[in-house]
Amino acid sequence: MHIDQLLHLARQSQLNGEPLSVPDNWAQGRTLFGGVSAALLYEAVRQHVKPDSRLRSITTNFVGPLAPDQPFNIQVEVLREGKNVTQVVARAVQDSQVAVFCQACFGMDRESKIQVSNQDFHQMPLPKKAKFIPQIPKVTPKFLRHMDLALIEGGLPFTGKKTSSTYGWMRFTEAPETITDAHLIALIDAWPPTILQMLRWPSPASTMSWNLEFVHPHAPVAPDDWFAYQADTRQAADGYCHSEANIWDARGELVAISRQIITVFG
Repeated sequence: MHIDQLLHLARQSQLNGEPLSVPDNWAQGRTLFGGVSAALLYEAVRQHVKPDSRLRSITTNFVGPLAPDQPFNIQVEVLREGKNVTQVVARAVQDSQVAVFCQACFGMDRESKIQVSNQDFHQMPLPKKAKFIPQIPKVTPKFLRHMDLALIEGGLPFTGKKTSSTYGWMRFTEAPETITDAHLIALIDAWPPTILQMLRWPSPASTMSWNLEFVHPHAPVAPDDWFAYQADTRQAADGYCHSEANIWDARGELVAISRQIITVFG
């Protein structure tokens, strides 16, 4: 099922109140890929917010597994809708248990005398093709078949690298009709945690909390454009990793800032 079809399911579920389910080819182990889970919650939330109000930040907590091929509901609650800012929460509920929880903050554009340009840039050349993990049955996460990743710096998971940074490019293997914030949410989470490349053997890891802040450049983005990704580990110890990432569009405009807390065993 294409990413556009999944987002359509999320929109429809808010209109008719019926549950939705996601096929197994979007799974990551025993749960749905976290990026698509967060994207579905965001798309449901988007239906309850003014169309001209932009997403400024979304924080997602992965409470428990969200099983593929099983129905779940997305419950949305508008906490406050002010003149400029709207705060909304959403829950993915499966078998009467909350599996994923998010809080999204939307804000209208306003006139301001304050203008500070982004000073973080990258020097990575655009890739000609994807270059990451090939599809290996029972090894490669199933959802990766939907993503093109081109690794520039860092390593593959469980290869014993000394570095804890991951730099590269990403896009959907089959381009969507348009690129929306929901598409970016799904895309940004495609990369494995930065510290998995430091391990020499497979070890379970999962994102506990993920915060995305969105910047909205004025240049249009094509559906098949590459997005640059640079993630660095700020600190890792006691089974937890704190990482940060910048995401740019193909023209070098910053589009999002990502921060994650990851649990890791090993």
